[in-house]
Amino acid sequence: MVGIGIISLIVYIAIILVINLVIKRKMGEAMLWSTLLLIIIAAVFGGQNGVELALDAVSYSAKQEVILAGLIFVFMAYLMEQTGIIGRLVNILNSLLGGLAGGSGYVATIGCALFGMVSGVASANTAAIGSVCIPWMKQTGWSKQNAAGIVAGNSGLGVCFPPSTTMLLVLAFEVVAAELTSGELYVGLMEVGLIVLAMRLLLVFFLAKKEGLKPIPKDQRIPLGTALKENASALLLFLGIAVPLFATMGATGNWVTARLAATEGAFKSISIIVWIPVLISVIVIIEGWKYLPHTAKGWVKLASNCCGRFDDLGGILFGAFAASRVLNKIGLGDELSAVFDQLGSYSPLLVMLVITLVVTAMVGPFNSTGTTTALGAASYTALRSIGLSPVAAAVIFCNLVSNQGCIPPNSSSIYIACGIAGEDQPVRLFKDMVFLYALPEIAICLLMMFKIIPVFG
Repeated sequence: MVGIGIISLIVYIAIILVINLVIKRKMGEAMLWSTLLLIIIAAVFGGQNGVELALDAVSYSAKQEVILAGLIFVFMAYLMEQTGIIGRLVNILNSLLGGLAGGSGYVATIGCALFGMVSGVASANTAAIGSVCIPWMKQTGWSKQNAAGIVAGNSGLGVCFPPSTTMLLVLAFEVVAAELTSGELYVGLMEVGLIVLAMRLLLVFFLAKKEGLKPIPKDQRIPLGTALKENASALLLFLGIAVPLFATMGATGNWVTARLAATEGAFKSISIIVWIPVLISVIVIIEGWKYLPHTAKGWVKLASNCCGRFDDLGGILFGAFAASRVLNKIGLGDELSAVFDQLGSYSPLLVMLVITLVVTAMVGPFNSTGTTTALGAASYTALRSIGLSPVAAAVIFCNLVSNQGCIPPNSSSIYIACGIAGEDQPVRLFKDMVFLYALPEIAICLLMMFKIIPVFG
């Protein structure tokens, strides 16, 4: 049952862990070296032509639009940091929700979801939202522990809300791409992401009650009219999401498809994972023009400062595509299908529990990106084997790895949030992270597995 494919996967995971956690090299570098090792193993033990396999993997990776989309997302997130557009959105939310007891906690939670939709990186989510909201939460009565916990616990919303790096990686797997479109996965993730967000907002309500918090005095809040007048332009950000969705889905999507089909040489399709970051970047540049350089020299410097952010994600995405191609060529999919078929013959529940336990155990030390690379295709195949739809299988996996910020002791989000909050004993957060954030997320995933919560898309 265990063949060269499964053995190669185990070696691949082990080498990534050693290079990333022991040797302390970046994840992108670790994945590229591990992919090279996979090719050598396939050539020596798998009967493959190493040169042909390497060229095939490189060619396959180079053709993937997901890599381009991922790099554009990096540039987009950098532009958002430079222009401060997320801060202006938070100002509007403050005016809307500041009258609620613990209103800053609601803003921090929704802010994590908003930033996650355009960033998707848990640690970046924690740093960006935490730097604004944690000091504000402390000023409005939240304890250091809960201020840090709310931001760290919700940092995973950047994974379960689309688009995110995890979504891009999942779409990169051949077994997923063969039966699931980016639009379908986008809708499914958005639906379940809203359920998770509602649950997290309810948690803020109970935590605020427990801390005895009161609404922010009216004289300390910016009136909504003023907030909208000063910050309404930031709401244009959502056009970058809405336009591609309307152009690809539903009645409007059908209309656009019909118009394009009638023109010789028109685009065959509109890729939302490319056009969302492109349009958002354009909107951010227009909306935040006064915060950006106005000379060619200034733009060269901005681009130069941004370049350092591309290498790791580029290596991660390229390595993920290449590794998945190699593993597929040496029969990993067939071997894992046989394993999960065997487990499924005993009980589909066994498949569910094994996937949940393995992914949860791995996402803490390995983070969402590494876990997706190593286990994404196999977990998707296993969930499909027990009768779940393509979109449900992908959404369940994405939500399981969204617990990256909640699984101590290796979650960087916990330590970033504690650093901002001035909490010098992060271990105090561990219990809350598990019981208030991680376990409820796992429960939602299990409910989706049992088809109690339907997944649309």
